[in-house]
Amino acid sequence: MNDTLTDVPGILVGHYTHPEAATGCTVVICPDGTIGGVDQRGGAPGTRETDLLRPLHLVNTVNAVVLSGGSAYGLAAADGVMRYLEAHNIGYRSRAGYLVPIVPAAIVFDLAVGSADVRPDAAMGYAACEAASAGPVPQGTIGAGTGCRVGAIYGNVYATKGGIGSASVDLGDGLVVAALIVVNAVGDVVEDDGTILAGVRKTPDGSAFAGMMNVMKQLAHLESSLPQPEGENTVIGVVATNARLSKEETNKAAQMAQDGLARAVRPAHTMFDGDTIFAVATGAIPANVSAIGAYAAEVVARAIRNGVRAATSLAGVRAWKD
Repeated sequence: MNDTLTDVPGILVGHYTHPEAATGCTVVICPDGTIGGVDQRGGAPGTRETDLLRPLHLVNTVNAVVLSGGSAYGLAAADGVMRYLEAHNIGYRSRAGYLVPIVPAAIVFDLAVGSADVRPDAAMGYAACEAASAGPVPQGTIGAGTGCRVGAIYGNVYATKGGIGSASVDLGDGLVVAALIVVNAVGDVVEDDGTILAGVRKTPDGSAFAGMMNVMKQLAHLESSLPQPEGENTVIGVVATNARLSKEETNKAAQMAQDGLARAVRPAHTMFDGDTIFAVATGAIPANVSAIGAYAAEVVARAIRNGVRAATSLAGVRAWKD
């Protein structure tokens, strides 16, 4: 066990990072027959192929999931992943015999960090696939976590650096649940006891945090807007397990996993977030979906905190320990 998403057998993860532009993308490549689901709760999502994942739709399986920076532009990274999978003969085979890789995707807004005119594209998505491996997943300021911030309501100088984090749990007899989360939250990232780990700072050069719930009290009588356009934020990620789950159960696991987001981010699921969690189940081991969902929430919360702890300062946004 390496305490990252690749503890789930058959799952591969690859990053592409553009440090100068402070952006990047991350791909999760799934083994054949993996069932997919999704739960989307934020008010400002940027997604692709999410309707397909819900119950009552024809296709049950997914081949890869893309997490990307670049706002809506970054959804283009999924084109490169599709091209890579097609070249390796991986995808859904239609009734007429055509190969169509199934690649859901979600993005975070990182245009206010680094260079706004460089966004993840198809070439970056392809390169992330080429880098994919079953080794421990690198965390922090890398891949889709490169340009992430936490508590950016007053701009970069008050924000804390976010990143990408992962965690896993072994439930015995080879059954594993793991998460990979891109942490770009408008709310504070908090410890189990409520202590703020990352968020909006009281002063640009200080280490104390203002507390986003205190800031929200000041915003309570504003109808819709945050004070700054830099406030666009989102937490996105993937929960993976080698449990044998139906499509309905996989969606339930994604829904329960959102509880971990709400435990580690305060507040979560606001109108300024695009919070989206995918779930993928490779189907190797029979399991109870309620237990899988419960532990999915646990690893999501740990992955969020790990992403912040592993992040390093970049483009004027200070890491939590700086």
